[in-house]
Amino acid sequence: MKLFRKILTISALFFLICLLTFFGYYFIVTGNVSLQSEKLNFQEENIRVYDNEGAIINAVLPHGEARSISLQDVPEKTKLAFINTEDKLFFTHNGFDYKRMLKAILCNLKSGKFQQGASTISQQLIKNTHLSQEKTLKRKLKEWKLTKRLEKNYNKEEILEKYLSVIYFGHNCFGLNSASNFYFGKSVNELDLADSAVLAGLVQSPNNYSPFKNPQNCLRRKEIVLRLMQKNGSITEKEKQIALEKPLPTQPHVDNQLSSYMRFVFDEFSALSQEYDFTVGGRIEIHTYLDKNLQNAIENIANEYNSSDKNLTVLDAKNHGFKACVSTLGESRRLPGSLIKPLLVYAPALEENVISPATPILDEKINYAGYAPNNYDGTFHGYVSARECLAQSLNVPAVKLLETISVERAVEYLKTMQLPVEKEDYSLALALGGMKNGFTMKELLSAYSVFPNEGEYTPCGFISEIKIDNVCVYTKPTTVKTVFSKDTSYLMSDILKTTAKTGTAKKLRSLSFDISAKTGTVGVEKGNTDAYALSYTNDDVVGVWLGNGNNAFIDCTGGGTPCNLLLKINEFLYKNYTPTDFIKPMDVVEIALDKVSYEKERTLRLADEVSPIEYRFHELFKKACIPQTKSEIFSSPTIIQPNLSYENNKVVICFHENSPSFYQYKIERFDQNNNKTVYFGKRIERYTDNDVQANKKYVYTVTPLYGERTGIPIVLPSVSTYDIESSNNQEILDKNWWEY
Repeated sequence: MKLFRKILTISALFFLICLLTFFGYYFIVTGNVSLQSEKLNFQEENIRVYDNEGAIINAVLPHGEARSISLQDVPEKTKLAFINTEDKLFFTHNGFDYKRMLKAILCNLKSGKFQQGASTISQQLIKNTHLSQEKTLKRKLKEWKLTKRLEKNYNKEEILEKYLSVIYFGHNCFGLNSASNFYFGKSVNELDLADSAVLAGLVQSPNNYSPFKNPQNCLRRKEIVLRLMQKNGSITEKEKQIALEKPLPTQPHVDNQLSSYMRFVFDEFSALSQEYDFTVGGRIEIHTYLDKNLQNAIENIANEYNSSDKNLTVLDAKNHGFKACVSTLGESRRLPGSLIKPLLVYAPALEENVISPATPILDEKINYAGYAPNNYDGTFHGYVSARECLAQSLNVPAVKLLETISVERAVEYLKTMQLPVEKEDYSLALALGGMKNGFTMKELLSAYSVFPNEGEYTPCGFISEIKIDNVCVYTKPTTVKTVFSKDTSYLMSDILKTTAKTGTAKKLRSLSFDISAKTGTVGVEKGNTDAYALSYTNDDVVGVWLGNGNNAFIDCTGGGTPCNLLLKINEFLYKNYTPTDFIKPMDVVEIALDKVSYEKERTLRLADEVSPIEYRFHELFKKACIPQTKSEIFSSPTIIQPNLSYENNKVVICFHENSPSFYQYKIERFDQNNNKTVYFGKRIERYTDNDVQANKKYVYTVTPLYGERTGIPIVLPSVSTYDIESSNNQEILDKNWWEY
């Protein structure tokens, strides 16, 4: 018994010490913490956005004023939507929902990770307006104290009013007034149940539940909000069904008071707040890559074309930041068309050593189990080098190469560049950009940046750094993934230079420097829906897209108006300097190839050492892929055996159509007693020997010559001029007598 009392006393003493220690720690940590009423109201100066030179960008708030609202203007169903979703016991607790907290703790312990939170509306208001971004016990203790002060100094209506005035709804919407204007084009007092369910659903994850970025997620979240409201008796089943049937908004309902660039900044800001789990509130500083002069320039260039929607974007290839952007559709996903070919087909084929730039590919009519791609011009071009196939954006060769590499293998390269492809899109049509959802311009430019960066991919973005209440909550990652080798990247860039000089992007050839480019067009028989032009140097990646949000047809292709706009952007970018050219890796070499073998036999052979300039051409190769055979067409003249016939007392020798025209030819005639050169000169289609005598047996040889080099004589079948009737009296001749 004494032992039990002793243990009980020690335990009580230990518990008391722990309790005193906790309260001591609590008072030390929260001693200087005080509720500041001015922070409970959103102020525009709480947000600062900076350009690439550290200057503040004006006009940050786009959607009217982000002013505080009056709770009297908020419809009852709107209030209930937020309360049922975020804090159903809001009007009955003292700032903390202990039952919900315990349930969340048990759930998190069971799952082994943090899945549920239990913050009340009061706690969320404090967290968004007063506290730093640290995820520590200190912050929770401060939150606890400030929440108690908030509940003591303000009634529930005032707390809810302030909460709805400062909460973040994504797309740079702070407060319910800003959100209702942006998403629905309404004042707060005009919101209906369906609108309220969408807005209440956004609070948990504005980026994930945006109706403009993730409509399916938004629809599911809206249904959850309405189900909670119906379950808690706030609405009837009929009201829920009516609200569910109302369509989601498809585009912002405000004038474009904010530049495209700032829209992308705040869209990225919303996504990052979710990815990096920081609270949107307090004093926010966002540092961007914006180049104001360039932004003004491309806005002026974009204004020259108003026949459709458009996207003009410039990415700094060195720091991986977007420094200018104009987009009338925001961050929309569109089918990429032929813009996908270098990323999905040609660069992987180069990387896998399936092709070199000179590799001949047969452009012909094909059919893969019912899939029969055609070229844009409706014709087939026979054998074409890989370089020209891409420069002219031929479709059939791209599909053939993808079939050789395999769709699965090629898609792995896209994934490394963060270009998502759904499993249902795995088909050969992917080579031409055939897929369900497509990519954003941001994703495409980021992927193309691997080529000027020697095959290495680094995530690209509009924001370089975010600070909240002087705490850095985000710095753009500099992680690097190797997608292609330096050799492949250089070869790809060189091929795309051809596209800009003589290919589909030849409108860029007036530039005074080398530039790599690619165009793309998406359409059907009735017309085109998307047109792209993209270029890059060592310094910048530039993209232009024209199309319509409703997929209405446009009157251009990628090589037309988009290329003209692309030219103007590049002229502005490099008006004061010339970008440096790509550095050729040591393992990439220029090789002289034999033109005759290539054109006649579709074979890659090293050029003959004595071949003249006009019969050789140069192309780039990886050292590991240099052709192993060398042509001897000039050093050892060789021809296909000519055809010989004897008709009407005449001997006719016809040369094969592939007999080189650059050879000299010597034709000799032998009989049993004599030999004579009957022809010496250039290639002719046929030679006729009229000077043959009866009752003779002749043998002809044809010898090709190039300069001082003599080829091996070709002996043609013997010719007899004996009469058949007197053939028994002919002298029997030894075999090959003409050789003695």
